[in-house]
Amino acid sequence: MELAKTTRLNVLFDFYQPLLTQRQNDYLELYYADDLSLGEVAEEFAVSRQAVYDNLKRSTQLLEQYEERLHLYADYQKRQRAANKVKTYIEQTYPTDAVLHQLVDQLVTLEEE
Repeated sequence: MELAKTTRLNVLFDFYQPLLTQRQNDYLELYYADDLSLGEVAEEFAVSRQAVYDNLKRSTQLLEQYEERLHLYADYQKRQRAANKVKTYIEQTYPTDAVLHQLVDQLVTLEEE
């Protein structure tokens, strides 16, 4: 699987994990985050590789559907771009204003939590 797809699914998982079942959470985490093979995940849960594959396919489709409807990741990316623009502007326009730099850093940190 390509790295970009894996990275995207891991990010979507971070946003929408609470909306998934425990089994979906377990399979996604082991397969995408921990990089276990289908066989290793299947062995962990005493199910077939096909069962793991089917669950992963449904779960990843569900993550994409959540993002399509709720836009949490897309909105997060927009906020990050805007925060970076503000931070760059402040660094260029107000390089010695320590309080302003601290406030922007707090906003960026809040967004990352």
